[in-house]
Amino acid sequence: MKILVVSDTHKRNENFYKVVKIHHPDMVIHCGDAEGYEKELTEAAQCPMKIVLGNNDFFSDLPREQEFNIGKYHVWLTHGHNYYVSMGPELIKREAAARRMDIVIYGHTHRPMIDRGDEVTAINPGSLSYPRQEGHRPSYIIMEMDKDGELHFTIAYL
Repeated sequence: MKILVVSDTHKRNENFYKVVKIHHPDMVIHCGDAEGYEKELTEAAQCPMKIVLGNNDFFSDLPREQEFNIGKYHVWLTHGHNYYVSMGPELIKREAAARRMDIVIYGHTHRPMIDRGDEVTAINPGSLSYPRQEGHRPSYIIMEMDKDGELHFTIAYL
């Protein structure tokens, strides 16, 4: 199973369309800030899509957070701005552990990151539209489940 994780597309959807065509994912997870384009992105994905409300998704009825399973993993999806992720992943990882989650997926910072902890793995795909990390390359994460049901995470760039 291949899962595409994206965030912070901010109405600039060209790169989203590109990565969907490149990877043909089995599922897409969007961490918010689609800014009213959630329907178009979901249709373009051509597979199941999870998407949450970002801090710029005004007048949207998207859920603020979602909890679901991917195989044996309990996953929490949120944009992250309510957990001060711009200051680092510590608070959101503590909250995820308190909720008994294995993985927390969030955006907001526009910087890709994979933080494997003892209790929780935190991942942030960065931004496909407005990257803020050194080099400013649009980023996303590919999650792949192997034959033993283990998830592997890779930060990818356009």
